[in-house]
Amino acid sequence: MSAATREDAWRIAATVTDPEVPVLTIEDLGVLRAVEVDGDRATVTLTPTYSGCPALETMRDDVILALTAAGFARVDVRTTLTPAWTTDWMTDAGKHKLTAYGIAPPSGRSSLGEGPLRVRMAVKCPRCASLDTREVARFGSTSCKALYECRACLEPFDFFKVI
Repeated sequence: MSAATREDAWRIAATVTDPEVPVLTIEDLGVLRAVEVDGDRATVTLTPTYSGCPALETMRDDVILALTAAGFARVDVRTTLTPAWTTDWMTDAGKHKLTAYGIAPPSGRSSLGEGPLRVRMAVKCPRCASLDTREVARFGSTSCKALYECRACLEPFDFFKVI
Protein backbone atom coordinates (compact mmCIF):
# COMPACT_ATOMS: atom_id res chain seq x y z
CA MET A 1 0.00 0.00 0.00
CA SER A 2 1.44 3.36 -0.92
CA ALA A 3 1.40 6.17 1.65
CA ALA A 4 -1.63 5.04 3.60
CA THR A 5 -2.80 7.49 6.20
CA ARG A 6 -4.36 7.03 9.60
CA GLU A 7 -7.63 8.30 8.12
CA ASP A 8 -7.48 5.62 5.37
CA ALA A 9 -6.92 2.88 7.92
CA TRP A 10 -9.68 4.25 10.19
CA ARG A 11 -12.14 4.38 7.27
CA ILE A 12 -11.37 0.74 6.40
CA ALA A 13 -11.53 -0.52 10.01
CA ALA A 14 -14.77 1.43 10.52
CA THR A 15 -16.52 -0.76 7.91
CA VAL A 16 -16.22 -3.86 10.10
CA THR A 17 -19.59 -4.86 11.52
CA ASP A 18 -20.55 -6.14 14.94
CA PRO A 19 -21.14 -9.91 14.59
CA GLU A 20 -23.94 -9.78 17.19
CA VAL A 21 -25.77 -6.81 15.65
CA PRO A 22 -24.67 -6.82 12.00
CA VAL A 23 -26.37 -3.52 11.12
CA LEU A 24 -23.84 -1.72 13.35
CA THR A 25 -20.23 -1.08 12.47
CA ILE A 26 -17.62 -1.08 15.19
CA GLU A 27 -17.48 2.68 14.68
CA ASP A 28 -21.28 3.00 15.17
CA LEU A 29 -20.96 0.94 18.34
CA GLY A 30 -18.06 3.03 19.61
CA VAL A 31 -15.65 0.14 20.17
CA LEU A 32 -13.20 1.42 17.52
CA ARG A 33 -11.07 3.70 19.69
CA ALA A 34 -7.82 4.40 17.86
CA VAL A 35 -5.94 3.67 14.65
CA GLU A 36 -2.25 4.35 14.04
CA VAL A 37 -0.28 3.84 10.84
CA ASP A 38 3.49 3.43 10.54
CA GLY A 39 4.44 2.63 6.95
CA ASP A 40 2.74 -0.65 6.01
CA ARG A 41 1.78 -1.40 9.62
CA ALA A 42 -1.60 -0.53 11.14
CA THR A 43 -2.35 -0.71 14.84
CA VAL A 44 -5.99 -0.64 15.87
CA THR A 45 -7.31 -0.28 19.41
CA LEU A 46 -10.73 -1.69 20.37
CA THR A 47 -12.63 -1.35 23.63
CA PRO A 48 -15.18 -4.16 24.05
CA THR A 49 -18.66 -3.41 25.34
CA TYR A 50 -17.73 -5.48 28.38
CA SER A 51 -14.68 -7.49 29.39
CA GLY A 52 -16.17 -10.88 28.48
CA CYS A 53 -17.64 -9.85 25.12
CA PRO A 54 -17.64 -12.98 22.93
CA ALA A 55 -17.78 -10.89 19.74
CA LEU A 56 -14.39 -9.24 20.34
CA GLU A 57 -12.36 -12.05 18.77
CA THR A 58 -14.45 -11.94 15.61
CA MET A 59 -14.18 -8.14 15.44
CA ARG A 60 -10.40 -8.43 15.80
CA ASP A 61 -10.17 -11.02 13.01
CA ASP A 62 -12.43 -8.96 10.74
CA VAL A 63 -10.34 -5.80 11.30
CA ILE A 64 -7.18 -7.74 10.42
CA LEU A 65 -8.81 -9.14 7.27
CA ALA A 66 -10.14 -5.75 6.14
CA LEU A 67 -6.83 -3.94 6.60
CA THR A 68 -4.77 -6.76 5.11
CA ALA A 69 -7.06 -6.83 2.07
CA ALA A 70 -6.51 -3.07 1.74
CA GLY A 71 -2.75 -3.62 1.48
CA PHE A 72 -1.41 -3.32 5.02
CA ALA A 73 1.37 -5.89 5.47
CA ARG A 74 1.14 -5.98 9.27
CA VAL A 75 -1.96 -5.38 11.37
CA ASP A 76 -2.03 -5.41 15.15
CA VAL A 77 -5.27 -5.17 17.08
CA ARG A 78 -5.03 -4.19 20.72
CA THR A 79 -7.73 -4.34 23.33
CA THR A 80 -8.10 -1.82 26.12
CA LEU A 81 -10.55 -1.91 28.99
CA THR A 82 -9.79 1.60 30.24
CA PRO A 83 -11.64 3.75 30.00
CA ALA A 84 -14.54 1.32 30.13
CA TRP A 85 -16.87 1.32 27.13
CA THR A 86 -20.09 3.25 27.54
CA THR A 87 -23.19 3.56 25.39
CA ASP A 88 -22.34 7.26 25.25
CA TRP A 89 -19.76 6.26 22.60
CA MET A 90 -22.45 4.96 20.22
CA THR A 91 -23.07 7.24 17.26
CA ASP A 92 -26.48 8.75 16.57
CA ALA A 93 -26.42 6.92 13.23
CA GLY A 94 -25.84 3.67 15.11
CA LYS A 95 -28.80 4.35 17.40
CA HIS A 96 -31.03 4.98 14.38
CA LYS A 97 -29.81 1.74 12.79
CA LEU A 98 -30.71 -0.15 15.98
CA THR A 99 -34.26 1.20 15.90
CA ALA A 100 -34.67 0.28 12.22
CA TYR A 101 -33.36 -3.21 13.05
CA GLY A 102 -35.94 -3.64 15.82
CA ILE A 103 -33.72 -3.02 18.85
CA ALA A 104 -34.52 -0.12 21.15
CA PRO A 105 -31.36 2.00 21.40
CA PRO A 106 -29.99 3.19 24.73
CA SER A 107 -31.78 6.28 25.91
CA GLY A 108 -30.07 9.02 27.86
CA ARG A 109 -26.46 9.10 28.89
CA SER A 110 -24.57 6.94 31.32
CA SER A 111 -23.90 8.45 34.70
CA LEU A 112 -20.50 6.88 35.32
CA GLY A 113 -18.78 9.10 37.83
CA GLU A 114 -21.32 11.88 37.42
CA GLY A 115 -23.21 11.70 40.69
CA PRO A 116 -26.72 10.32 41.13
CA LEU A 117 -28.04 7.69 38.76
CA ARG A 118 -30.69 8.86 36.36
CA VAL A 119 -33.87 6.82 36.38
CA ARG A 120 -35.15 5.59 33.04
CA MET A 121 -38.90 6.18 32.90
CA ALA A 122 -39.83 4.09 29.84
CA VAL A 123 -38.35 2.27 26.86
CA LYS A 124 -39.92 3.13 23.52
CA CYS A 125 -40.99 0.20 21.34
CA PRO A 126 -38.88 0.25 18.15
CA ARG A 127 -41.83 -1.12 16.15
CA CYS A 128 -44.82 1.04 17.13
CA ALA A 129 -43.13 3.76 19.26
CA SER A 130 -45.36 3.06 22.27
CA LEU A 131 -43.98 3.83 25.71
CA ASP A 132 -46.23 1.16 27.24
CA THR A 133 -43.49 -1.46 27.53
CA ARG A 134 -42.17 -3.74 30.24
CA GLU A 135 -38.92 -5.51 30.96
CA VAL A 136 -39.34 -9.27 30.62
CA ALA A 137 -35.73 -10.27 31.36
CA ARG A 138 -32.71 -8.20 32.41
CA PHE A 139 -30.59 -10.05 29.85
CA GLY A 140 -31.74 -10.45 26.24
CA SER A 141 -30.02 -12.02 23.26
CA THR A 142 -26.69 -10.70 24.56
CA SER A 143 -25.56 -9.44 27.96
CA CYS A 144 -25.62 -5.81 26.84
CA LYS A 145 -29.32 -6.00 25.96
CA ALA A 146 -32.49 -6.57 28.00
CA LEU A 147 -35.62 -8.31 26.72
CA TYR A 148 -38.74 -6.12 26.65
CA GLU A 149 -42.32 -6.55 25.56
CA CYS A 150 -44.59 -3.87 24.12
CA ARG A 151 -48.01 -3.88 25.70
CA ALA A 152 -49.49 -1.97 22.73
CA CYS A 153 -48.39 -4.16 19.80
CA LEU A 154 -47.50 -7.23 21.95
CA GLU A 155 -44.13 -7.64 20.22
CA PRO A 156 -40.99 -8.60 22.14
CA PHE A 157 -37.84 -6.60 21.46
CA ASP A 158 -34.31 -6.10 22.72
CA PHE A 159 -33.30 -2.89 24.48
CA PHE A 160 -29.64 -1.91 24.33
CA LYS A 161 -28.94 -1.05 27.98
CA VAL A 162 -27.42 2.27 28.95
CA ILE A 163 -23.98 1.41 30.29
